[in-house]
Amino acid sequence: MNDFSSHIPSDTLAEMTAVISQLYVYPVKSCAGVQVQETLLTETGLEFDRAWMVVDTQGQFLTQRALPRMALVQPQLKRYDMVLRAPGMLALHIALDAVEAPLRVRVWDDDVPAYDMGAIAAQWFSDFLGTPARLVRFDPDYQRISNPKWTAGIEAFNQFSDAYSLLIISQASLDHLNGKLLATGAIAVGMARFRPNIVLGNPADVSVGGALSPHDEDRLETLQISTDQGAVQLKPVKPCARCPIPNIDPATAISSPEVGDMLQRYRKDVRVNGAATFGMNAIVLRGTDCRLRVGQIVKANFNF
Repeated sequence: MNDFSSHIPSDTLAEMTAVISQLYVYPVKSCAGVQVQETLLTETGLEFDRAWMVVDTQGQFLTQRALPRMALVQPQLKRYDMVLRAPGMLALHIALDAVEAPLRVRVWDDDVPAYDMGAIAAQWFSDFLGTPARLVRFDPDYQRISNPKWTAGIEAFNQFSDAYSLLIISQASLDHLNGKLLATGAIAVGMARFRPNIVLGNPADVSVGGALSPHDEDRLETLQISTDQGAVQLKPVKPCARCPIPNIDPATAISSPEVGDMLQRYRKDVRVNGAATFGMNAIVLRGTDCRLRVGQIVKANFNF
């Protein structure tokens, strides 16, 4: 188990240089992600990330936790629409610039305004998931605020994500987990199970900042990224406590316990009451309307 309660003096700072190795957008909450090479950063995170959500007849959000088949819904973002595909289903086209009736929906403890996406989308999800469901879109005029307890009082926004604008994971963390899984005879797993927005990798010349160690993202101060449009600053604020979703194979929607069991062995985190964590939730401090791109350099200081 990692000892998150141990301390190194707070004035001990070390520069970290990494690279954005992967970028993911999840247009529909709890459905498959879209891996992109470049995307727009907004005040709520990556453009179109968790802009849509599936709800039941009472407006309560639905996720893979209860409906693993949601993992098989594959979105594709095009210029004017989003195309959703799933096994045995015709493609569903959702216009990016159109909604239907306003309604209220619930995501965790938040009751938020949204827009219904119509009867065709509702029937498509109901048929595929085997339960009455509707597709809704977040109301962009509403500001859903992340928990100020973790943002140090900074006003940060998100759409239908669980609570924060972004999730950041290093490739070193996944490699470390896979080493542990392979040692027990389990198979290695892909990054898609952990649903990050930004994956940090090592730059081609690791002498620039030193190779990333597993879970370095846990210890980073503000991430600084230089883009063609200006400077971006992202602040990791809360360890991501893991639910059973990483146990679900995104290719088959079949769940097995080995990933969660392994995280329980070595990733219990006192910062979140002993829950197993993997990755860091982050907020946007600066850089709205800048474009993030795979290959961009990321700099930060360690704060132990």
